[in-house]
Amino acid sequence: MARVALVTGGSRGIGAAISVALKAAGYKVAANYAGNDEAAAAFTKETGIKTYKWSVTDYDACAAGAAQVEADLGPIDIVVANAGITRDAPFHKMTRDQWHQVIDTNLTGVFNTVHPVWNGMRDRKFGRVIVISSINGQKGQFAQVNYAATKAGDLGIVKSLAQEGARAGITANAICPGYIATEMVMAVPEKVRESIIAQIPAGRLGEPQEIARCVAFLASDEAGFITGSTISANGGQFFV
Repeated sequence: MARVALVTGGSRGIGAAISVALKAAGYKVAANYAGNDEAAAAFTKETGIKTYKWSVTDYDACAAGAAQVEADLGPIDIVVANAGITRDAPFHKMTRDQWHQVIDTNLTGVFNTVHPVWNGMRDRKFGRVIVISSINGQKGQFAQVNYAATKAGDLGIVKSLAQEGARAGITANAICPGYIATEMVMAVPEKVRESIIAQIPAGRLGEPQEIARCVAFLASDEAGFITGSTISANGGQFFV
């Protein structure tokens, strides 16, 4: 029987590529999204992957959403915590609202996503938790104190869950993408993109499918001995 994978932020950008890759690998996929109904409907029509709307900032909504996915598809064995936002500003100009919006989505959202399904994974003695962090959680970034803090915190979540889940057959790993050719990155002015690419030894932006392939591997049975790890997929821009 095919395992069930939940991908938050799973109908656009990197998340959409992850959802498609997991479906291609034989999983039953549920793609969560927060607000863009039109994009979610188009994604489902194109891929056949069912979408579910809730905010990862709301624990009760996450628990109810996960319960609905399990009622529709079966027990959730794989969670990909991909949903994330940016609210960039230099620290001296950053507002408390900008801070809390990013913390609530990118950090607390991981807790809210994983916690409701954790006990089920423990009971079944199998689970895969994959968190999409960021190169900027590894090295920091100007005007992203809030974002970098959450993405660094995500790595701490993964390392701790790896230790707690190991004896229950649950792995927890992170992927830190560099600059990826998503809709958001491609929308920045060409000169800005060129300055970004100039910092990448590979000489190009990454593709969403390249991150998705990392996820598909970490979700597989073949990755069962890999836990607490971070895959840096950044074209050589930063090494840990």
